[in-house]
Formats: sequence, structure tokens, C-alpha cells
Amino acid sequence: VEFLGETYYHSLSMLYDHREYREQVRQHSAMIQAEFGQRPKVLRNTELLYSDELGKMAADMGFDAVLAEGLDDILGWRSPNFLYRVPEKSTRILLKNYKLSDDIAFRFTSAGRDSGGTLRADLFAGWVHSLTDNADIVGLFLDYETFGEHHTENTGIFDFLATLPAEILKRPEWSFQTPSTAVGFLSPAGDLSFPRVTSWADTERDASAWCGNKMQEGSLARVYAPREIWPDREIYSAAMEDVRETWRRLQTSDHLYYMSTKGLGDGVVHSYFSPFESPYDAFIAYNNVLKDLSSRSQRQGVPLKLGQAV
Repeated sequence: VEFLGETYYHSLSMLYDHREYREQVRQHSAMIQAEFGQRPKVLRNTELLYSDELGKMAADMGFDAVLAEGLDDILGWRSPNFLYRVPEKSTRILLKNYKLSDDIAFRFTSAGRDSGGTLRADLFAGWVHSLTDNADIVGLFLDYETFGEHHTENTGIFDFLATLPAEILKRPEWSFQTPSTAVGFLSPAGDLSFPRVTSWADTERDASAWCGNKMQEGSLARVYAPREIWPDREIYSAAMEDVRETWRRLQTSDHLYYMSTKGLGDGVVHSYFSPFESPYDAFIAYNNVLKDLSSRSQRQGVPLKLGQAV
């Protein structure tokens, strides 16, 4: 579900339009049901964006669990290697072990710690096995492009992926489970509150990758401006469907990601993924598309106003 959070990353609220978010989750769930014959039971939000607000909404929508980043400042003395619960709800929280995940995603060619060289499957399995007496579950969350793009075939990443399962399973205490299965047999260690918006992006692991500067804030304000007229959206029926679909695509997180002006390592990552020469070009292109959509909607009888051309 491609949907972005509140204007400021330190805000306790992360959603602009609860009704639209629920509708996008409903559509996504219906698509998975139609394609695979399975109704999703675990919610994973875009870029792992999460807060208490989203956890409670996931619970209200009937999800058994939700995925989140296992951040040190959120966990405190607790470990990411246990199941937790959304406060005041029965919905569980499955956490990413970011250290072990990043050993593969970012440090594969250096092994990250003291071993040097490319990470070996037996070494990584040993790190997992060392948690045997102090973990119920280890969440490894990786981008698909980790295998083949970020780390190309000649690094040995495919061999690592092929041999890792056998290395993990050398210890009978360990197995591989889907999130739904894990939630079914593990008991939560307790409630876990996320008082701030978190994500798996950039050094801050918050929402600043998408709303950390004035260009992003202004673009978000423009794309969500029509929420005031959206409660009456049904009256436009087919005439509105084309406009609505384009409007939803403009909520895709990457559009805002390309506008980031962060420096150092985070800035390099943003530039690597962006098709634009600069964040300012991304901002201009996005807002011109918003203006075009506004004009097109007027011609179709849908009174949307999404800001001015740049």
C-alpha cells in the first residue's frame, strides 16, 4: 500500500486521510485474494512506516499482526527477537532485526563485523544460532534488489542465499516460518508502544526521507488538498475513477523520496534511486503533474484543485 505519513516526521499522527488509507488497504487485500486465493492477515506498510496510530488502525481493520522496525530507542532494554502486541489491542507486532538484516543488505561484501571479506552463510547462521536461548524469532527484512542489484552475482550473493537455509537448519531449534504462522504459535512478550513515526529509511529511521524539507511538505499538502471534497466522491462515479486512480498513484512514496535534499550517505542513496538530476527537478516535475491532473479533472467535471504549476 503506497501511502505517506503526516507532514512532520516527529508528529504522533502519520496519516493524512484515514478513509483513503483504509480503502487502499482494502483494494490491496482484495487483489491478493483474487490473485493468490489468500486474505492477508499481516500488514506491512510502505517503507515500514509505523506508529501506535497505524497499529491501532491495523487492529481495527482485522489484521493479526503488523511489521515494524526494531529500533533501539523504541525497544529500550527489550530485544527485537520477540513478538510484541499493539497497546490495548490483540494485534501482534513483528519486528525487523535491523543489525542482522543490514549485515546482508548493506555489509555483505565486508561481513560487517570482524570477519572481513564477503559474508559466508555458515558465519551468518552462527550469529543466528548464538541467539538460541534468548530469542523467539528473528525478522530478516530485505529489499528484493539486495539480490542481484545492490549486490551483483559476482559478489556471491546468490550462493549465499542458496546455502543459508541449510546452514540455519543445522540447529533443530530453528525453522523458517511465514509471519502469519509465527504469530499463530508465539506468545507476545508484552505491549510495545511506538510514540513516534518510524521507518526503515535513512539514518534517522523516521519519515524525514519523504517530508523533511519544504518542497516535500508543500507537495504533500497539495496532493492531499482534495480530501475536503473526497467524502462526497461517490457522486462522481465513473467520471471520477480515472482522476482518482491518478491521484492515488501520485501518493507513491518514491515521488517524495526523490525530492530529499539530505547529504552524506543518505543523500547518495536518494540520488542512486532517483531518475532526476536533482531534488529540485523532481519537485518541479511532480507539481506540474499535479497541475495537469487538476486541469484534467476540471474538464471531467471533478472540481479538484491540486496547486499551481512550477
